[in-house]
Amino acid sequence: MSNKKFELVAESAIEVFGIKLFRIRAKVAFGSVAAGEIGGYVQSEKNVDAAGNAWVSGNARVSGNARVSGNARVSGNAWVYDDAWVYDDARVSGNARVSGNAWVYDDAWVYDDAWVSGNARVSGNARVSGNAWVSGNAWVSGNAWVYDDASIFWASRVGSEQGTLTVCRAKAGLWVSRGCFAGTDTEFLAAVDARHGKDSKIGREYHLLIEVARSRIDTSTPLPDAEPVEPAKDVA
Repeated sequence: MSNKKFELVAESAIEVFGIKLFRIRAKVAFGSVAAGEIGGYVQSEKNVDAAGNAWVSGNARVSGNARVSGNARVSGNAWVYDDAWVYDDARVSGNARVSGNAWVYDDAWVYDDAWVSGNARVSGNARVSGNAWVSGNAWVSGNAWVYDDASIFWASRVGSEQGTLTVCRAKAGLWVSRGCFAGTDTEFLAAVDARHGKDSKIGREYHLLIEVARSRIDTSTPLPDAEPVEPAKDVA
């Protein structure tokens, strides 16, 4: 059943890797989108939530079982596909790709030529840009930045819950995500020592992993202050 928010424009359909994608057109005004505004491409109406202000614009594409919901935006030449989910106030733009079972949410941005795939999670105010890749079970959250040709360090099946430890670059130095914890590497080790003890098996393991992450991630170059800029609206 057709929704009240937008419609598929059959005459503007394209085929990408054998998949038919349709331009979308807003039926009503919502958020910053005007009634009649032409958007990006989707495979079906299920790709964009009929509620909220979620939108796909420019030449961006959403396909497969991927979803864009809440106030999220996918723009530029970005592509969200497979079972990926972009929601809340998240932004995916530029030539970015989000695929697999990856989630981008909260106020996170993925832009430029960045890729987020696998079971990765990007949340909070995190930024992933440049040619950076976030994949596997990695979790980038808080105020973390992953940019240029950066790779992040992550280790799975660690700690008492056999979870995933993710370490990446942040303005404060190194940013660590593990379970419900998100903070700097120093804060993380202090929390580990308080809970497990520095000389315990888990404590020693975490300290070693952080040392490896510190040796692999360069923090000598200052992070950029600029925020990504969303492309101008298309002229219909």
